[in-house]
Amino acid sequence: MEKPKKVALAYSGGLDTSVIIPWLKENYGCEVVAICGNIGQGDEELEGLEEKARKTGASEVYIEDMREEFATDYLWPLVRSGAVYEHKYLLGTSIARPLLAKRQVEVALRTGCDALAHGATGKGNDQVRFELTYKALAPHLKVIVPWREWEIRSREDALEYAARHNVPVAATSRKIYSRDRNLWHVSHEGGPLEDPANPAPDDVWMITRHPKDAPDTPGRVTIGFEEGVPVSVDGERMSGARLIETLNRIGGEHAVGRVDLVENRFVGMKSRGCYETPGGTLILTALRELESLTLDRSMLHYKQKLAVDYAELVYSGHWFTPLREALDAFFRRITQDTTGEVTLEMYKGNVQPGARRSPNSLYSLSIGSFTMGADYNQQDALGFINLIGLPIKIRALMKQGQAQ
Repeated sequence: MEKPKKVALAYSGGLDTSVIIPWLKENYGCEVVAICGNIGQGDEELEGLEEKARKTGASEVYIEDMREEFATDYLWPLVRSGAVYEHKYLLGTSIARPLLAKRQVEVALRTGCDALAHGATGKGNDQVRFELTYKALAPHLKVIVPWREWEIRSREDALEYAARHNVPVAATSRKIYSRDRNLWHVSHEGGPLEDPANPAPDDVWMITRHPKDAPDTPGRVTIGFEEGVPVSVDGERMSGARLIETLNRIGGEHAVGRVDLVENRFVGMKSRGCYETPGGTLILTALRELESLTLDRSMLHYKQKLAVDYAELVYSGHWFTPLREALDAFFRRITQDTTGEVTLEMYKGNVQPGARRSPNSLYSLSIGSFTMGADYNQQDALGFINLIGLPIKIRALMKQGQAQ
């Protein structure tokens, strides 16, 4: 096949994508357009990024602030669904990849690129997430994945390549974690974390305190929701990005949101990762408490079932699909009445609900109270139990007759 002339690279400035720029130029003789989305990874990661990309060979560099789009169009649908992968993972990396890949495709088409490239390895989930987005939005563009082509087989090899080509990188052979940070979370993989028998070292964590270092007095925070979406913290309305940043700070101070997980990757293997999602943990905890007031039993239980499917869909990169759109429509409808406020108490990594309030609450004190009131007739329970217990009774009588 004819070699591409201009390649759009999903660029983070980390070890892998830093060495990909000179590698693409060396092996394909092409122009490289570096595309980076600011989705909340922090000023320290974005500082000097354009200069670095150009020095390593990029002909064009695009760095775009996508924090509000990330919160509004990706994180809030995820929150409404209540999706959590394998009981623990709040899908911070998974949910960001479709947005980054979409913007990459948009810039590629705008600048006349004839190929796309990413730095995901051939063993991870991100390759699937990026490339399924490419197929959905620009199936005609060639896809280059250096990790499937080059001789680099480890992060040590990548560090050596970077040194030979004078590419500055922050990773070292001694501190070699692979991290991914955005508005929603920070993930950590690699190094000593690769062995599940090793406890996570203290130097892994970045935005959450260790419980022993958290305040000795409990903290309280009130989160306001409208139709299943968080809109305020302690009564102050905020944009999506600012709200998450605020809750990350509050939760992180109280050691909330640490996860150490051995997960089943979509590509078939198990991997071990550590995640910090303090704000997301507070939001989802509060949302569940609010839904306990606003959803009836059948809706709540069905939502829980579909949340598992939604989590797997997001995890496996099937964002730009009719199924995801249909599920989003369901979750939007089912959370129409999920409006109100929830106060949470935080103490050394633990989160407990305090107050729950909603104008749409289905909770009736006169019915739910142990004090017997006129709104509930206890005699109704007799017929209810007789009807639902009829099959059980018939089976028991039949077995008794057979025994005789």
